[in-house]
Amino acid sequence: MFVPKRFDLIIFDWDGTLVNTIDWIVHCLQDAAVRCRFEVPEDQAAKDVIGLSIDNAVRQLFPEADKDSRNTFIEHYGKAFFAKQLSRADLFKGVFDMLNVLRASGYRLAVATGKGRKGLQKALMQTGTEHLFDITRCADETASKPAPVMLQEIIDRLEIPAERALMVGDSIHDLQMARNAGIVSAAVACGAHSPELLRQYDPLFNLAQTSQLLEFI
Repeated sequence: MFVPKRFDLIIFDWDGTLVNTIDWIVHCLQDAAVRCRFEVPEDQAAKDVIGLSIDNAVRQLFPEADKDSRNTFIEHYGKAFFAKQLSRADLFKGVFDMLNVLRASGYRLAVATGKGRKGLQKALMQTGTEHLFDITRCADETASKPAPVMLQEIIDRLEIPAERALMVGDSIHDLQMARNAGIVSAAVACGAHSPELLRQYDPLFNLAQTSQLLEFI
């Protein structure tokens, strides 16, 4: 029996959803705080800003820091983060195969991330995944999550209605962005936020690992 697809487009967050980098980002945020002599954020406080643009993340972590101090922090963070060389092995288990299956099945694929363009392009190249995505959007070229702008830009560019798109993410910022854009979401519990917290944003699917998406669509 033929069952029509519910979605034409699947949009993924990057860090914590496709690639296992949450602990590294936390380390880099904490390292930059030490170098700037800021109060070092606890692990969960650092995780809570992952997915936001780096500028918004720093403002949330250090609301009293002035512009020059924030810029210095961002510089230290960038140096620490880019010291790590990613590879395909840093993708979560089953993700590379999942992306290939989705492409072969006719889905359009996209990335909507709080990363900057430089960081995402480097990560796509290092993991060998750039060719799998139709379009990618980054926080330094549009509005940061949870604003819906990057999702709206993706669906407009691909000419796919919101009701035919699915957003997959590991943070409340991803799910809030999807809600704000009128797009349903799938939550994955392998990243920044707990399943209990993610469920508060009414995702259509709750996944332990991103590769389990194939079982639901």
